[in-house]
Order: sequence, then structure tokens, then C-alpha cells
Amino acid sequence: MMRKRIFVLIVILMSIALIGIITVQVFWIKNTVQITEEQFTSNVKFALAKVSEDIKQREFNDFYFKIAELYKDGEKLKESDVRKFIYEKIDTTNNEKFTYSQSIIESNYKVPTEFFENDTVNFREIFSKEEIVIVKDQVLDNRAGTMSPPEERYVKVGRFEGAERSYLERQFDIFTSKLPVHRRVTNREISLRLSNELKSKGISTNFKYGIYSNGLATQVKSGYFRKEIGKSYTVPMFADAEGNSNYQLYVTFPEEKNYILASISKILALSVFFILIIILSFVSALYQLVKQKQISEIKTDFINNMTHEFKTPIATINLALDAIKNPKVIGDQEKVMRYVKMIREENKRMNAQVENVLRISKLEKNQLDVSKEKVDVHDLIKEAVTHVELLVKDKGGYINMKLNAASTEILGDHFHFTNVIVNILDNAIKYSEGAPKIDITTKNTPKAVIIKVKDHGIGMVKNVQKNVFKKFYREERGNIHNVKGHGLGLAYVKKIVEIHQGEVYVESEKGIGSTFTIKLPLI
Repeated sequence: MMRKRIFVLIVILMSIALIGIITVQVFWIKNTVQITEEQFTSNVKFALAKVSEDIKQREFNDFYFKIAELYKDGEKLKESDVRKFIYEKIDTTNNEKFTYSQSIIESNYKVPTEFFENDTVNFREIFSKEEIVIVKDQVLDNRAGTMSPPEERYVKVGRFEGAERSYLERQFDIFTSKLPVHRRVTNREISLRLSNELKSKGISTNFKYGIYSNGLATQVKSGYFRKEIGKSYTVPMFADAEGNSNYQLYVTFPEEKNYILASISKILALSVFFILIIILSFVSALYQLVKQKQISEIKTDFINNMTHEFKTPIATINLALDAIKNPKVIGDQEKVMRYVKMIREENKRMNAQVENVLRISKLEKNQLDVSKEKVDVHDLIKEAVTHVELLVKDKGGYINMKLNAASTEILGDHFHFTNVIVNILDNAIKYSEGAPKIDITTKNTPKAVIIKVKDHGIGMVKNVQKNVFKKFYREERGNIHNVKGHGLGLAYVKKIVEIHQGEVYVESEKGIGSTFTIKLPLI
């Protein structure tokens, strides 16, 4: 009882340790995947922001160089140049003429100081006066079209040195806002820039993109693109100086999950590998513990049965010897011979038990002498029946033979194969509660002969059927002396049948009986 408790405690502790280790590994794997996903998201956002900024910068540089062409030799705009600037653009697609003009206005004033009396500081503020005129429906014959009223703005640009860049950026924002997005950026540019930026961040998976204008799809997109809430990455495009934008670039990664898992596949594979090793080690250790426990129980069972088997003949021999020593018996020749015969029979019985154990031991070591020759299966069956026929009749039973096989010759050992049939019949007799009722049948398949031995005994449950051919295994463990034997008979049967390149199995049902089937190859 104590050993059983210790065994259960060890199994529980090992199970807790295994579950704990696997839980930690699973948590670590989950955490690694999450960190990798966050890093992926961060890299994608940085890449999109860089692409958006680069495209805006490229667009401004194109515009700047177009303006620079208005000036001789591309020289830097001078102060006198920027005081009055006019730029015109005719859009034949929309039949529209766009005119932008800018003037620099200076405001000089003096501010008195608080530190010295009658002292002032000179200040100068610079403003940009902008005027936008759009003439619509402009035609080629210069006929008058409809002209929108001038739109004037005053923008403070600070120091005069910054006026050049400031007015160009302002004019650039106004001009580009009038253009559709597909005229500001191409699919090729977005695809190339996205690919380069993502690769620089170590991201090499496929992507799809699309530019939306306030929630509506534009012509700039990669094939069939649809933004997915929660799965798309977005960045504003063409933001003005104040950060406002009417366009958003959406990017999705169809194979994002697979890519993230692939990026940490080596670590995941190692983790899974070690988890499997831990599980296999645990199962193996548990199996060995259970097996050792079973072996210990079988060993105790075997010793008890062997002791019982030897105890009876030894007791009989001692009684016979005591009887012979009796003066009244020793002079009676008939009684002396009867007791001597009894001693010889009991001695033979003990010798048979020892031979049985040695035989199975030799089988395990492949030391048993098995000489094969051409034998008739039906002859072997009939000979085996003669060994147990008297015992069956004495118990009021019968052995019914239906030997229907037409081809019955096999290569086998006459002695050992006869013992195989005897052991199966002996097993049927032992496990029949009443009179043994045994049916033996044979039949052929194209290449084999099949022998069936059916009894109407106590039968076996499924678990017993799986173990019945194991060495030392016996079902009656609750009362080990209920049925005599050591659990070696059927182990011997299986080994001999396998030596003959055959197979043996049992079909049984508790309370109904068992059928042992032997299949042997024909010559």
C-alpha cells in the first residue's frame, strides 16, 4: 500500500513538473511571437512614414526645379526677384488656367525700450501677399472664359532670407492641391519605394497598397486592393505645412502571419523539439515505472505459484517416505512399490515444472533446438488431443474435431508444435468452469492453413486479451492459486508459432468463451 502511494506521488510530481515546463515554453513562444509582431508593426510604420516623406520631397523638388528654369542659368533668386513673382499653369485636361502671384511687403517700425530713456529698437516684419486667379473653360482661340474673383492672402514669413523657400512652399501646396492624386504619384514609384524601404527594415514579404481620399479609393493602388480594418497599416500622404492631409496610404501584408512565424521558425522549431523531448522522456520514464511495477507484481505472483506447485509434491514425497519407514509398511512389498511410484511421479512433476521454466528461458535467448521437417498439421492435432483426451472425459467434457483443410503439410518441429496444441487445449481445460467443451477446426487459405481452437470457458476481457501471450502473465491475480500454472504456456505458444513464420491471436468474450487462431504457411 505504501509503495503504491509513493508511486502515485512520483507520477503526480512528474506530471506537475512537465505541465509547468510546457506552460513556460508555450508562454515564451507566445511572448516571442508578440514581440516579433510589434517589431514588424514598428518597422512597417517607419517605412511608410519615410515613403510618404520621400514622395512629398520628390514632388516639391520637381516643382522647385521647374520654377528655377524661369531664371537664367538656374541662379538663386535674388531679393529683387522675390518681391514680385508670377507663375502661370494651363491645364488643358480640365480647361483651366491657374495664375499665382506673390509680393513681398516690408513693415518697418520702432519700439521704445524700458532700459534707457529716449532709446528705441528697430524692427522689420516681412509679409507675403499672395493672389490666386483661376480662369475656367479657357479655350484655344482665346475667347473669354469665366474667371473666378481673385483670392488674396497675407502670410507672415519672418526673416527675409526665408521668404524664398516659404513662398515656394506655399505656392507648391496651393498648386498641388488642385491636382488629382494619380498625377502626383505613380504606382511604380510607390511600389518601388515601399519595396526598398521595407527591405531596408528587413521585411521581404509581399504587400498590397492603395491610396484613399477621405475614405474613398483612388486610382493609385496595387491590383485588386481593399483596406481591412485592423489589418491595414496607414500613413497620411501629401500633408501640408500644418499637417493636414486629404490622402491616406494603406498597406496590407497578405502573408503577414506566415512571415512572422517564418522569421522565428528556427527558435520555434527548437522550442517544439525540446518540448517533444521532455514529453517523450516523461512518457518513457512513466512507462518504465509502470513496467517495473508490473514486473514486480508478476515476479511475486510467479514465486508464489512456483512455491505452491513445488509444495504439494514435496509434501507428498515426505509423506511417502515417512510411510515407507513405518515397520508395518516396509515389509509390505506392494505398498513400498506404490509409495516409490508416487515419489517418482511427484518428482517427475517437479522436473516438468523446472523444464517448463527453462524452456521459455531458452526461447527468449534463441537457444531452443527447433528442427523443421515436413509434418501434417492434422496428425499433430490428433496426437495432441490424445494427451488431454482422458482428462477432458474425466471432467465430463468433449473435444470435437472438424478438420476440413485440404492442404495440411507444413515445415515444422514435431515435438514443439505438438506442445503448442497441447498448451492451448490445456489452457481451454483450465479455464472451463464446468465440463470442458472444445471445438477444433481447420481450413485453408491460398497460402496457409488455419487452426481454430474454441472453448466455452470463462472468456477474457479486452485488456486480458492484449496481455495473454506475455511471459508470466496470469489473469487470476486476486486468487493466484485458483488456476495452476506460471503464465508460461501461451508465451511458449506465441514464440514457437513465430519461429514457424506463423501468427497466433485470440478472440474472446467474458462469460462466453475464447477462440485461439493459429495461421501457418503451407509448404
